Formats: sequence, structure tokens, C-alpha cells
Amino acid sequence: MKILKFKPLLLSVVLLASPVHVDEFWGLESWMSSLKTPDFEKITNANERKQAFFNYLLPAINKQNTRIIQLRHDIKTDSINQFKLKKIYKYYSVTEGDLDTLLTRVDVVPASLILAQGAYESNWGRSRFAKYYHNFFGLWCFTKGCGVVPLERKKKATHEVAKFSSLNKSIEYYMRSINRNLAYETLRKIRKNKRDQKLPITGIALSEGLENYAEIGYDYVETVQSIIRYNKLSKFDLINKS
Repeated sequence: MKILKFKPLLLSVVLLASPVHVDEFWGLESWMSSLKTPDFEKITNANERKQAFFNYLLPAINKQNTRIIQLRHDIKTDSINQFKLKKIYKYYSVTEGDLDTLLTRVDVVPASLILAQGAYESNWGRSRFAKYYHNFFGLWCFTKGCGVVPLERKKKATHEVAKFSSLNKSIEYYMRSINRNLAYETLRKIRKNKRDQKLPITGIALSEGLENYAEIGYDYVETVQSIIRYNKLSKFDLINKS
């Protein structure tokens, strides 16, 4: 592992020159990643802000989907060693040996869906959780200290808003949640059905399985679909690959 070494004076100058409040961050990797994050609040033109949002998230989304497509191919062609395969079963919370279930979970999430949810949950990148903690999806965690306590959290609530050291890790965690959480079983069934019928896997179709993502239920599904349609996000979805 390559160790980064900073001269104290240089690091101090960089920190002082940064417009970001360093105490909002929880690690050097997070702070370094934040330097690449556009300040969406300062982009006053709505169309320009949206374009900047898409340009920022899309490469990371496509990177994760490409990795999943390759992993899916390796699993189907038995091109993966047993040690790694065992770890994948555990990662996706699938009983070892249940290949059919594993393949329903090791699968892509359409970019249009991710962009629409990210836009809604982060207010187009302007929420403090997106700005300081790379959480664009309103993701929660439940271990004390695992994230950031919401300002308006109810007294008896124990959840925190998850924090990530980079956008890539945020999207990876989000996709893992979609692909293995029992709450999104319907979404995965819709996706499998599309694959079985050799139909495109679209954000509009899979969004029907997001009713459990937020307390507002099916209103959330309709909101996400509206964002996809209004912004013509379906053009970013990958061609269906097995």
C-alpha cells in the first residue's frame, strides 16, 4: 500500500486555503475527495447545476455498473475462484451455493434511477450530507458513531446518516443496499423478469420496487419517475447485458 506523505507546512497551507470547514470531515481521504466535488450551491442556474450533477455522478455510476457486469459474467462462466466466490456470497447476503439468488443480486442498477434518487435525496447535491459526507442517497446506518446524527432526529430514534470518504464508496454502498436489502426484493424481481424476457432494464421500470425506500411510500416512486421523465434520464441507462 502506497503511503501518502505530506509536509506539515504544505498541508497547513492547503487546509487554510480551502473554503471548506475541515472539522466537518472525518478523514484525509474524505477531505481530498471533497476537493473534486462541485459546489452545487454556487451554481445558480438550475440547468447548469443539473448538468454539473450528472457529469459528477455518471462516471462513478458507470464504473460500478461496469464492475458488476464483469463480476456477473465471471460468475455465470465459472471464471472466478472459490475463495472470492465465497466472499461474494457473503457480500450479497446469499446462502453459499444458491447461484440463482446470487445472480438476481449481482446485477446493474440503471443510471437514470441512481441519478433521480440522488437528485431527490440530496436536493441536487446541495444537502450537507452530500456536500460534506458524500451521501447523495439519504442512506442510514444504525451503529453509534457510524455516521452523522440528523439535526431533526426524533428523541427515541437511533439512526444516523451514513458518511462516506468518497463518491465511489457512496454509490457502491447504495447499489449494495438495492441489491441485497429485503426491502427491495420487488425491484430485483422486476429486473429478473426483464432479463428473462430480454427486455431493457430501465430506471422507470425498477423504480416500481422502491416503495419501501421512503416513508411516503408510492409517492416516492412517482416522484422518482417524474424526475427521470422530466430530465430525460433514460438515455443514460446501459444496454441490457446478461
